[in-house]
Amino acid sequence: MIWLGIETANTPLSIAVIKDGKIVAEMVQNIKLTHSAGAMPAIEEILARIDVKPNDLDAIAVSEGPGSYTGVRIGVTLAKTLAWTLQKPLVGVSSLKALAANAALYNGLVCPIFDARRRNVYTAVYQGETLEALVEDHHAHIDDVLVRLKALEQPILFVGTDVDIFWENIVQMLGDYAVRAPFSIDLPRATEVIHIATKMELPSVEATHHFVPQYKRIAEAEANWLKEQKEKEHD
Repeated sequence: MIWLGIETANTPLSIAVIKDGKIVAEMVQNIKLTHSAGAMPAIEEILARIDVKPNDLDAIAVSEGPGSYTGVRIGVTLAKTLAWTLQKPLVGVSSLKALAANAALYNGLVCPIFDARRRNVYTAVYQGETLEALVEDHHAHIDDVLVRLKALEQPILFVGTDVDIFWENIVQMLGDYAVRAPFSIDLPRATEVIHIATKMELPSVEATHHFVPQYKRIAEAEANWLKEQKEKEHD
């Protein structure tokens, strides 16, 4: 079985192809190149290099969010378009879980973090090895997150390039419970997206129509509109 994996949920871009449980090709980069301009060419290049035609694919896996609104939207739109055009099943995987999977061999709690601006983050807590979600994917202020993590009273491995933004706060709150993952596993990988997807039930091709991103937060425009409505109610 041949899988195509797409990971564009944040600045890093990763594309991978796995055949019969073996990595055939993978690309991971962390440069500020718009995914709308870089993702599809990367897919075409990888498939060409390994001599796999689009129709040879059996399934597509994509990181469905949370993360950058634009990054998630681009990846999901690209994956849906390919899946429907090729009539192949599409499997969505949490981008936070995919990042946590880099540290799956860690015998303890793993906390992936994506910066969501204004000192907010997208985060979760997974049990290493099993990747069981002990705290589900969510959007929250970093201070609220750290209070919740401190209450766990366990060592926690933090993974992701955005951890550095909050590391001083993390150590201040958690002390010795805070463990920093090595930089070599900070970037999300499309191979992990596929690995998680292979353990899930394959949906029907028709289900692609109903596939939606998991932003875990309403868009800023909608949030501002709701805020305006509440203010009007109190006028």
